[in-house]
Amino acid sequence: MSTLTGTGHLARLILRRDRIVLPLWVLLLTVLPVSYAGSFFALFPTAAERAAYVTGTARNPSVVALLGPVYGDSVGALTAQRGGFLQVIVGLAALLTVIRHTRTEEEAGRRELLGATVLGRYAGLTAALLVTYAASLLLGLLTAAGLAATGLPAAGSLAYGLSAALVGVVFATVGGLAAQLTQTAGGARGIAVGVLGVAFTLRLVGDTSEHGWPSWLSPLGWAARIRAYAGEHWWVLALPVALTVLLAVVAYPVSVRRDLGAGVLPSRPGPVRAGRVLSGPFGLAWRLHRGPLLGWSVGFLLLGSVVGGAAEAAGRSVAGNAALEQVMARLGGASGLAEAYLGVSLGVAGLAAAGYGVQAALRMRSEEAAGRAEPVLATGVHRSTWLAAHLVFVLLGPVVVLALVGLAAGLTYGLSIGDVPGQLPRMLGAGLAQVPAAWVLAGLAVLLYGLLPRLSPAAWAVLAVVVLLGQLGAVLELSQWLLDLSPFTHTPQVLRAGWSVTPLLALTVLAGVFCAVGFASFRRRDIPVG
Repeated sequence: MSTLTGTGHLARLILRRDRIVLPLWVLLLTVLPVSYAGSFFALFPTAAERAAYVTGTARNPSVVALLGPVYGDSVGALTAQRGGFLQVIVGLAALLTVIRHTRTEEEAGRRELLGATVLGRYAGLTAALLVTYAASLLLGLLTAAGLAATGLPAAGSLAYGLSAALVGVVFATVGGLAAQLTQTAGGARGIAVGVLGVAFTLRLVGDTSEHGWPSWLSPLGWAARIRAYAGEHWWVLALPVALTVLLAVVAYPVSVRRDLGAGVLPSRPGPVRAGRVLSGPFGLAWRLHRGPLLGWSVGFLLLGSVVGGAAEAAGRSVAGNAALEQVMARLGGASGLAEAYLGVSLGVAGLAAAGYGVQAALRMRSEEAAGRAEPVLATGVHRSTWLAAHLVFVLLGPVVVLALVGLAAGLTYGLSIGDVPGQLPRMLGAGLAQVPAAWVLAGLAVLLYGLLPRLSPAAWAVLAVVVLLGQLGAVLELSQWLLDLSPFTHTPQVLRAGWSVTPLLALTVLAGVFCAVGFASFRRRDIPVG
């Protein structure tokens, strides 16, 4: 029997299980760069306007820290920089996909059942990697075709598409290696996301420093240094390919030398007796949610700091561009262009906070599917108490992260204009104004979990649609009824005078209805659902 026997069957199984999630992240990450190119063509039709934007915003240290460097003032160069952070998301999606189909399967016991059949030693890891590699390459090719269709040069479009694809390939392999190191999927995700964080930090430090050499230590830095639309450096593509081969050479031997269910790194034994924190369902929920909440909080603090630091420069760079002022206003801006930029940015933060809420809600489904919820509920723990413990984090988590992004934005923006006492509470309020809309999407995930648990991952599809409406709706001038499908369309702009609290109350009530229906449905249905 070959070491790869059964790889094709496993790959088809992965494609079947990810038939919704996989196309969604490929489509979303393909459409966004194309939309950026279209918006730059519309907003900066002249070289003078693009040069002013580059000088005022694109080369601002805060913007470079978040998005990466800009090479020139062409529409292609601006698009490549604007899509820089999307490559972080590509890497994150790729590593999570591989871990879900390797270590998560092993932790749940399904890998052992499959291993008892005619299955090669390398089949499981190879199938997960091949599917993720194929998705990444498809994303890159579709992105290149879409960018070229907008009128951008084909060579630069291909360079940008391949850079995004190879970021996915590298971090898919990082995920495959991380899955061999720990006994749990959570530990593997922690290692792989930590590597992604280090890569982002190296890129950030290199791009904002005088010499820039740390960027050459990061796959994210390599993606920028391909220099799409600015005299492409094709040889840089060899670096992620070489790193992928090196990581695979390490991961494959380890995958067959360790025991099934074990990891290379030894597991730390827990205490003989549980502490007070774990004495009830709320303590257990805290243990399950504290890691993601901490990670999201750090990310939102960084996002708020970057957004606040870049706001003043963003306002100066678009002054006098009537088209951009109009679009920014429609996206949710205030009278001042800097505050328009902050309003848009905090709206994006609200979408991200909704992602945290959906993730926290679906943790309940993960606990149930893994068989851990049933033993807890077989004790004296009531279903209502168990669900309420998780709902604390589903509902309060978005409040925490949006408060942090508002505080960080208010502090850095206030420092830049010399008005910290005035801007800090305003930006905190603007951040918290996004909470009800985030609650609606999180509440929808709770409703699906309680009523139709098998369909609960569809909450991610709803979030993806909302993101597309938010990113493309105003730029493409879509019909208002389409924009109204997003709860974030109804969020008032609290940075300008005359806003009403009524939409916030209505969104909160809607989120409460979703949670209540999900709560009641969960109390009546069977556990587990077959």
